[in-house]
Amino acid sequence: MRKNVSFDRIIGMKELSALMGVRESIRVVDATLRDGGIVNDFKFSDDFVKELYKTNIAAGVDYMEVGYKASKKLFDESKFGKWKFCDDKDIFNVIGDNSEKKIKLAVMADVGRCDFKEDILPKSESAVDLIRVACYVHQIPGAIEIIEDAKKKGYEVSCNIMAISTAQESDIKVALDMIGRSPVDCIYIVDSYGSIFPEQMQRICALYKEYADKYQKQLGIHAHNNQQLAFANTIEACGDGVDWLDATYNGMGRGAGNCSMENLLGFLRNPKYNVYPVLKFIEAHMAKLKKDGIMWGYDLQYLVTGLLNQHPRTAIAFTSAKRADYAEFYKEMTEQEV
Repeated sequence: MRKNVSFDRIIGMKELSALMGVRESIRVVDATLRDGGIVNDFKFSDDFVKELYKTNIAAGVDYMEVGYKASKKLFDESKFGKWKFCDDKDIFNVIGDNSEKKIKLAVMADVGRCDFKEDILPKSESAVDLIRVACYVHQIPGAIEIIEDAKKKGYEVSCNIMAISTAQESDIKVALDMIGRSPVDCIYIVDSYGSIFPEQMQRICALYKEYADKYQKQLGIHAHNNQQLAFANTIEACGDGVDWLDATYNGMGRGAGNCSMENLLGFLRNPKYNVYPVLKFIEAHMAKLKKDGIMWGYDLQYLVTGLLNQHPRTAIAFTSAKRADYAEFYKEMTEQEV
């Protein structure tokens, strides 16, 4: 006869309160304009941005990432919308000065792709609150330079270490120790290729938490949806003590997209979060983007790159070429692996 399985055993090491209770330390970060902007070259209308801003406030979202601080020396301004560069004058013109601070604003600075010394103004001259530094493991010294500059200018700072699924654990440990010694506020776990499974995420969270606790830093999670696990990995990380949770409206983001805001707010128990305004915004604005031909979200080509732990650029090219020969694509990709 089968014995009843205890729920305590199913939950395992997680504290039920980490999933079921209200955690005041949770911060929800909307990355729609930044990660979603990769899909449409950041060409969002001013009306879209204004409505997204108001919706985030109504939904209780804590931070709204408005885009990148990309270098105008490296990227042609004529080929991108204003949210690729996030000039403070554009933020003020479209969103306002955000002086009531019902939501905090963020921008991302990629190591090697931004002119942070000139383009990131002192906090007193900007509507932005948070600088999100993005780097690969081998770029940690460059990330620390931006982190220190941003902190001196008065900002909150986080660091996204990208593509960790392709890095050696020993290198990740060194990177975490170096970042931990910096004045960064939050260190992000980033599943760049959407290749990580929840049971792996649990172990990754434990590793990151070791260094976060040592240096008294917060942890964040940014997940991609190549294997339809962005939401699963986000709530896995949440249950493992990660507090900063990235999401996008309707999952809009590069390739397969991200954890959906509607999923995340529906899951969180804190009554400050409200999914209804999110659904209204999706109905009024996100559906139109798709109708206009902007493409993102799970599909088989993204599954293939996720399974193979590869950058989705080949899957994006597959999508752009309007191919539908998924089996052939898989064969091409596995032959590359060999």
